[in-house]
Amino acid sequence: MSATQQRLTAWVHGHVQGVGFRWWTRSRALELGLVGYAANQADGRVLVVAEGPRADLDQLVDWLRNGNTPGQVTLVVDDFSVARRDLHGFYER
Repeated sequence: MSATQQRLTAWVHGHVQGVGFRWWTRSRALELGLVGYAANQADGRVLVVAEGPRADLDQLVDWLRNGNTPGQVTLVVDDFSVARRDLHGFYER
């Protein structure tokens, strides 16, 4: 990974569990060449953590907010930081 890599942490709110949302997110992330994971949270949200070029992370966030996602997304809270480079592949957790 180059120095331009960033880390996205996104909390996705809405009806996003039990509808194939994590699988859909994984598919979109792999299309973009990102690494990370999508994990269900006990409160009904999905946590998406991904690393890659900022432009690709922005595209993923756009898809999470505006894409034809499974279920219904009501809010995406995103945060960008320096890539930790500790992720490999993209997984559903």
